[in-house]
Amino acid sequence: MEVLYKSTRSDSTPVKASQAILKGLSEDGGLFVPDHIPVLDKSLSELSKMTYGEVAYEVMKLFLTDFTEEELKACIKNAYDSKFDTEAIAPLVEADGAYFLELFHGATIAFKDMALSILPHLLITSAKKNNVKNEIVILTATSGDTGKAALAGFADVKGTRIIVFYPKDGVSKIQEKQMLTQKGANTHVVGIHGNFDDAQTGVKQLFNDKELAKEMEEAGFQFSSANSINIGRLVPQIVYYVYAYTRLLAEKEIEENEKMNVVVPTGNFGNILAAYYAKNMGLPIGKLICASNDNKVLYDFFKTGVYDKNREFVLTTSPSMDILISSNLERLIYRIAGNDAGKNAKLMNALSGEGRYSITEVMKEELADFYGNFATEAEAAERIRTLYEDCGYIIDTHTAVAAAVYAKYKKDTGDGTKTVIASTASPFKFTRSVMEAIDPKYSSGEDFELVDELAKLGNIAVPGAIEEIRTAPVVHKTVCERTQMKMIVKNFLEIK
Repeated sequence: MEVLYKSTRSDSTPVKASQAILKGLSEDGGLFVPDHIPVLDKSLSELSKMTYGEVAYEVMKLFLTDFTEEELKACIKNAYDSKFDTEAIAPLVEADGAYFLELFHGATIAFKDMALSILPHLLITSAKKNNVKNEIVILTATSGDTGKAALAGFADVKGTRIIVFYPKDGVSKIQEKQMLTQKGANTHVVGIHGNFDDAQTGVKQLFNDKELAKEMEEAGFQFSSANSINIGRLVPQIVYYVYAYTRLLAEKEIEENEKMNVVVPTGNFGNILAAYYAKNMGLPIGKLICASNDNKVLYDFFKTGVYDKNREFVLTTSPSMDILISSNLERLIYRIAGNDAGKNAKLMNALSGEGRYSITEVMKEELADFYGNFATEAEAAERIRTLYEDCGYIIDTHTAVAAAVYAKYKKDTGDGTKTVIASTASPFKFTRSVMEAIDPKYSSGEDFELVDELAKLGNIAVPGAIEEIRTAPVVHKTVCERTQMKMIVKNFLEIK
């Protein structure tokens, strides 16, 4: 059955998957959502005998229904190849009573590779299917990881350009150097004076700027997005939850149809929303455990039913979660509002106007699948240290937030359900914070000295993504105010 995509903010005409991927964001400012969640049409037992690529096809074919089998399989083959340093693509590692789903074995050592390795192929295929002649301009805001993964995915891809905005002082040094050393004639990286929410809001405003859209059309360009607001980012993320369950099944760690819980360190809400969609496809997921850092806007929302961004923005050692406006939450709000675009639009207008909204008690009851909690900086650091000391396993700062919240969940509920923790980045991406958590004596070392020390401690090889930026020259040096983002885009595209 064909899946069409509707806006979360109006009853405009539904579009096909390829059109939703091309647009990125609906003209009314809403996000595209499937008109229904398809159900898995292969048994979990059948899926357990498949490779990652084969599972990806079985999941994605159900959502991207206007792609032919040949088109979709080609996209998957081009994405999940030798760019990943393990054939498993997303291996599971058992440590301290949980299963860590390592989503960081791609080219930029963060979970964003799982979707951004395939998005360029989906986008170019979508452009061909829809006879698009314009050059596609990927416009993206990043809190650290999306930027590099998108740049790597789109670098020198014919018919595309990519512009990434990031908060100048809101990412790790290694994250920043990964972006600033990115090669590719079609790439552009810009630091803004502000935080991630400023960058994300600025990008959304550019998408909704009708005057700019007209100027771009005249110059032969059109925008699309590599952020998780693009449905082409979200659908590939559903795959790894299905894959994780079927690995547990294949390894006889779980019985068929036995439930598993999922813990996700959460900022923009896309990764945990993908797990929610997987559950709605029929995957036996019990609780969806939403882990926040000190920017605990989501924890407060799940606790009270009030989403309130009017609070201090905290810079933490898990910067990809330093977000106060969780864009993908809108897709969940739309669903628990009974797929009512009018209701959802009112709530989103309240968020953009007053900075807050409240959901009804009926909507709150629809959140029963979720558990929210948060971990402080000290709690996350402690989890890194104890996991290393007890198991010899080293995790990054974001995964540490998830692991610390999982410990709170077990204490609160006594739930012994087998649990998968989404391990969203390599510890090498946040080397200084990880090493300081293991032992404060490392606080004085240089970043790349600490990389070598981490490799020794964990008895693991330094990833190629880190080795290649040690001596790479900085090629992107643009920094701007948040009010200058439109000017920067026009200059890069040479639009007068």
